Amino acid sequence: MNEADEKSPVSFEVHVARLPQTGLPVTVEASEDQRRALAGVHELVSVEAYRAELLVTAWKRNGVKIAGRVVADITQNCVVTLEPIKTHIDEAVEGLFLSQGSKLARFEQQGEMVLDADGPDSPELFSGDVIDAGALAEEFFGLAIDPYPRKPGAVLDTSGMEAREETEFQKKLRGLLGKG
Repeated sequence: MNEADEKSPVSFEVHVARLPQTGLPVTVEASEDQRRALAGVHELVSVEAYRAELLVTAWKRNGVKIAGRVVADITQNCVVTLEPIKTHIDEAVEGLFLSQGSKLARFEQQGEMVLDADGPDSPELFSGDVIDAGALAEEFFGLAIDPYPRKPGAVLDTSGMEAREETEFQKKLRGLLGKG
């Protein structure tokens, strides 16, 4: 997502030292400036709408769970025609966090780690009593963006390129073999 010292354009820090039993609802509705910054960070033409609805709850003894959805409307350029494409994003958000001082965090660091590609991610460690719920939502937003957007029916004609590349290759091959 961002460099470690940069804040997310939609940063929303949550104090997690004392969460309500029912959890703390968090809504991040991006302003025009924040949407412009998101478009720049994610190399988009524009972000027309961005909203994250999250619930921050206590998890196990010293952990925190953040779950919810991020919904956005974005515009990207087609990789074939370079024309703008409007896309709707509706992505689930889920993250587990462990306090660095917890016993479970020490086990995670010292114990054997078993990775399941289809299973949940391992908890992230945090220090202090603040977690950036907005940055987590932005991570899932970024993962939902199509890296190669293509307009329906857009096709890249490469037939002429293949013939030229093959001819140049054949000339080089003939030169190497001493037949040209």
